[in-house]
Amino acid sequence: MLLNFFKSKKNKEPQPLFYSTDIHSHVLPGIDDGSPNTDVSIELLKAMKSWGIESIVATPHIAEENFENTPQTIKNAYDKLNTRMLDLGVEMNVLYSAEYRIDDRFRKMLEENNILVMPNNYLLIENSFVQPPIDLKNIIYELQLRDIKPILAHPERYGYYQRKREVYETLFHSGCEFQINLLSLTGYYGDREKETALWLANKGYVSFVGSDLHHFGHVEVINRFLSSKEYPAIAERLAHSIKNDQLL
Repeated sequence: MLLNFFKSKKNKEPQPLFYSTDIHSHVLPGIDDGSPNTDVSIELLKAMKSWGIESIVATPHIAEENFENTPQTIKNAYDKLNTRMLDLGVEMNVLYSAEYRIDDRFRKMLEENNILVMPNNYLLIENSFVQPPIDLKNIIYELQLRDIKPILAHPERYGYYQRKREVYETLFHSGCEFQINLLSLTGYYGDREKETALWLANKGYVSFVGSDLHHFGHVEVINRFLSSKEYPAIAERLAHSIKNDQLL
């Protein structure tokens, strides 16, 4: 009996996610530090489907330091993935935008109106992990003037904000919405990131949750989290406040 008990605990199936639309992933093939090819992309999509994800907005990096993607390079990668999905009969509603690093490249793309927005005019932006952009408030205001709704990716991961949490309040009340990473909730990045993500959730500052999925290591971590005892309580805390499934 005791052996069966431990066996059943070990083999507990992951529970479904509390949303069906993912707005942050790196599953388009061969254009950033995510999926290297279409075969890996397909397997990552299958993993997301097993979590209950039905639609995604793929968000490859655009950053002048290392990922100088353009709307065309992103579309090319999407077309490759879409063709492979059709060949294999993989059913998933895949759209694409980008995760824009706030840097000079982004400022130029914004000035040239060369931006790939998400449905409902949302846009995923991210800070450097080293230091915040000095003009983030101005960028948020400029986006709003263009009727673009900024979403700050994984704010819980920026150490300089963790130590000055009043900045979260200022940014949120300026109209910048927050997307925390599912991986942060698992503790993957560390205890401080997890605690900050939960603090943001308790404050009511979390509008979106994203997988930020890059590779199979992330899949394993998320599978364990969805099988854990703590997952239901965290899911209940966030399920009624996030807007993932209102995006499409």
